[in-house]
Amino acid sequence: MNRQQDLYIVESDKGVEQFINDFAAVVRKYDFVINNADTMNMRETFRKHGGEVPDSFDLHMIQVCKPTKADKSLTFNPERAVLMPKFVMVFSRGDKTQIRYLSYGLEDIAEIVPDDPAFPASLAETFAKIRTMIDEAR
Repeated sequence: MNRQQDLYIVESDKGVEQFINDFAAVVRKYDFVINNADTMNMRETFRKHGGEVPDSFDLHMIQVCKPTKADKSLTFNPERAVLMPKFVMVFSRGDKTQIRYLSYGLEDIAEIVPDDPAFPASLAETFAKIRTMIDEAR
C-alpha cells in the first residue's frame, strides 16, 4: 500500500451533515447507493450497542456501492468481495469537515485477488469515481 496514493485526505467548509447530504445526492446521481444510511452515524451506532462516546463525536462511516456493477463483478468472482466494501469517513476537526477514503493501487488489487486480470482496472475505475464524487460534494 502506498499511503500517498491510496489514502485520499480532503476537507470541506461544509458541516458534517451538509456534506453527507450533498454527498448522498451526488452518489445517487451516478447510480451508486449508500448501503448503511441508518447505521453510518457511529455515535448512534456505538451507543446503541452500549458504547460510550461524547456528544461531540461525529464520525460517519459511509458505505458506498454501485449495485449494478457489483452484482456482475461478484457473480463473476466472489473472491473480489474482500475489496468491495468502500467506506468514506467523515468527521469534524476544528472548524472543518474531514473526509478520508482508502483505496488500493493496481498492484495491491492484483495481489489480493490474483488470477483475475480485468479486476484491478475495473476496481481502480470505481475508486477514482468515488474520489470525484467526494470532490463534487465538497
